[in-house]
Amino acid sequence: MTHDKGQTELSVVVPLLDEQENLRPLYDQIRQALDGRYAYEIIFVDDGSTDGSFQVLEEFHDADPNVRVIRFRKNFGQTAALSAGFSHARGGIVIAMDADLQNDPADIPMLVAKLREGYDVVSGWRKQRHDKALTRRLPSRMANWLISKITGVKLHDYGCTLKAYRREVLAQTKLYGEMHRFIPALASWSGAQIAECVVNHRPRTAGVAKYGLGRTWKVILDLITVKFLGSFSTKPIYIFGGLGGLMALFAFLLGLMVISQKVNAGVDMSGNPLLLLTAVLFLTTIQFILMGLLAELLVRTYHESQNRPTYVIREILDATDGRGDNVNE
Repeated sequence: MTHDKGQTELSVVVPLLDEQENLRPLYDQIRQALDGRYAYEIIFVDDGSTDGSFQVLEEFHDADPNVRVIRFRKNFGQTAALSAGFSHARGGIVIAMDADLQNDPADIPMLVAKLREGYDVVSGWRKQRHDKALTRRLPSRMANWLISKITGVKLHDYGCTLKAYRREVLAQTKLYGEMHRFIPALASWSGAQIAECVVNHRPRTAGVAKYGLGRTWKVILDLITVKFLGSFSTKPIYIFGGLGGLMALFAFLLGLMVISQKVNAGVDMSGNPLLLLTAVLFLTTIQFILMGLLAELLVRTYHESQNRPTYVIREILDATDGRGDNVNE
């Protein structure tokens, strides 16, 4: 089924990095799930692949007018790749999914049907995951619990890329860092209706997983930023004042302890290592956190004021717009 720009109903955005072996079966499965159901497009975002993935995508584009390809100059990360795909999507409904064949394209109609019940975001829930328990499933469960508690948006699986969005919801959301997983929370804070559906999750059969335990700390830092922006971006004095009050409380308690040691045991107050060490570590931690939050705000202000994305596109393959070489955004 072909279509022009005004007829696109559904956009499937697939970020990828070195997934050459998985691209052909993924493409075939997406077509099987969507052909005859929707006027659709598939947007592959090559996030700096070095294994020949782009050559496969070129073949898809040359043979199928429904396929569009965005190629980055280097690896910018999954959030940047999704952001590029979302920005170029033409459909009123946008589906995001991984390229590793662990997400099942057959679930797309179910997500779309749920979205059309009146929801703005429908998130996939990999209830039966086929990943390593220690390095993938356990950290994921802990992260999902923590994100749900802090954001107040209860989802079982924030990390599942397979999600359906109304395009207008994505237009209101700016993505940085690893923020793509927090879109449901960010959208909910803007009044969007969020739903969750159990989706099929399949074991990886080719290629290498790009994520592990090292991403956990980045997610935690991004979660702190999301909470700050959602709760304190217009009233930062609340968090700074709260932390200042907490510091004052610690200082007061430690001061009492030092005085008690001086009175009861004759310990020299000026040279008490417990007081000095606690004060230095605590103040250093607070400084780093606050500096990180301030830097985050400065970066966002810089990008949004100049309307500059966080990625650089090398070229776009588009049946409607033609091939554009060295297109920078």
